[in-house]
Amino acid sequence: MAAVDGEFNQGTGKLEFSLDVPFPSSREATIALRSLSPDKEPRRGGISKQLTVSGSMLSVRWSADEARILRVSVNSFLDHLSLVVETMEMFGPPVPQ
Repeated sequence: MAAVDGEFNQGTGKLEFSLDVPFPSSREATIALRSLSPDKEPRRGGISKQLTVSGSMLSVRWSADEARILRVSVNSFLDHLSLVVETMEMFGPPVPQ
């Protein structure tokens, strides 16, 4: 997992944080994306999260008004990501379709 240092975007006035999570295959990265995408942020304003997959890399980008909101969202995401990875490890690699 690679995290880019949090940054303050002068143009938008928001805090930004990026996280890249490598998976063994693009199929596993896509499974993780689909498992994590339905989780919307509980607040309507103040934060946005974008998930994408490129090859076997899951990338997540956050943009938030406040450090506290960003921290809560990232921590929650990491908890969910941990559950997804543990579940995939218990069931083994996905069967090709």
